[in-house]
Amino acid sequence: MALRHAVLAALLDGEYSGYELAKAFDVGVANFWHAQPQQLYAELTRLEKDGLVTGRQVRQETRPTKRLFTVTDEGLAELQRFAAATAKPSFIRDDLLVKVQAVDRVDAAPVIAQLEERMAVAAAKTELFTKILRHLRGDLDEAEFLRTGDRIGPYLTCLRGLGFEREHHDWCRSTIAVLRAREPRRLA
Repeated sequence: MALRHAVLAALLDGEYSGYELAKAFDVGVANFWHAQPQQLYAELTRLEKDGLVTGRQVRQETRPTKRLFTVTDEGLAELQRFAAATAKPSFIRDDLLVKVQAVDRVDAAPVIAQLEERMAVAAAKTELFTKILRHLRGDLDEAEFLRTGDRIGPYLTCLRGLGFEREHHDWCRSTIAVLRAREPRRLA
């Protein structure tokens, strides 16, 4: 997947400025695609040049003029091609896992500290995803929203993010417990 597809998918929810897109990425897309704001601005420029999005200037009274972007018919066709293409398998690439892999030969204390930090981040993200899901479904319970909701794509990706963060939190907690239980053996 290219960043362009993640940007196009994020723009399906409405007209966004680059700043608003970066905020939307932080909240809804970051659980499956990470991008820096500078990357998003550059991608918007490329997408507009390629005719996949269109931008319009909006004058503001007390702030600089901003540019709002929407997906064009060509952008929707590109998303359709992308959706029809076979997805590549996902993989994990995480420096903390390399540290855990090496923990038998290195000092475990800094690894445990990093696992604790990661566990705290996962707990915060779990809370955030729970709030987003509640907001997306409004007054409906989850089953009803999944049957009748207007846009379930963002909801389903947030569900995946929630599941990932919960599992990540639990893995960090159990890994910390194992490493702490083994500390006396390491010191002997």
